[in-house]
Amino acid sequence: MDYRVTIITGIYNCADTLEEAVDSILNQTFKEWKWVLCDDGSTDDTYQTAKTYADRYENIILIRNDCNRGLNYTLNHCLEYADTEYVARMDGDDISLPNRLEKEVRFLDEHPEYAIVSTGMEYFDEKGTFMKRIPKENPDPLDFPKRTPFCHAPCMVRKEAFDAVGGYSESEKLLRVEDYHLWIKMYAKGFKGYNIPEALYKMRDDREAYSRRKFKYRMNEARVKIIAVKELGLSFTRIIYALKPLIVGVLPEGLYKKFRNR
Repeated sequence: MDYRVTIITGIYNCADTLEEAVDSILNQTFKEWKWVLCDDGSTDDTYQTAKTYADRYENIILIRNDCNRGLNYTLNHCLEYADTEYVARMDGDDISLPNRLEKEVRFLDEHPEYAIVSTGMEYFDEKGTFMKRIPKENPDPLDFPKRTPFCHAPCMVRKEAFDAVGGYSESEKLLRVEDYHLWIKMYAKGFKGYNIPEALYKMRDDREAYSRRKFKYRMNEARVKIIAVKELGLSFTRIIYALKPLIVGVLPEGLYKKFRNR
């Protein structure tokens, strides 16, 4: 089969959730995909679980890093195997709704002016869904210092856009914001994106994860907001948004929850 989409996924210690994630892709209404799974030095049975699928399906490719390298390196490793028109993301502990890929492919086919398409997301844990995010449909450069304009895990991107910017940045100063920086690089090159205003993806998340985020990752988020202002030629006054991740970290828990839910 000629594939149109390469799905790229870094997997790390997700043996308990990987089966559900894989099943959600196997059940997609769109079938012209291949999937590159890269194990990033898991210490549980993640690799063995993934191997059972790679052995069974010729369009599932399993690779592994020599040690734990982080998501940005891992996704670039996956991109080495991407030779299709479109590249999609997926995480090893999430769920794609059955028509996610179909709707994204149709959008990119019908809108050649866009290089990126993503969707809204529902956030869930063992207690159920606790939040939904539907991003702005047509983000413009002014939106970038406020927040990342696209949900990363449900995105689909033209391969030419990845090639134009050299994939993900692997600097330690951009860990946990590699996707945010990716969009900045693509917009700086003239590419643009769109968000389908539906939640076509379910992200397994910790309700309190952001409040416990390490300071170095808050610094990385502040740093990438400053990069957005510089690279996209925005007014220097918009650097004020770089203070947000640092301020959130010192908010009382009750205020933080209200802030996040907004």
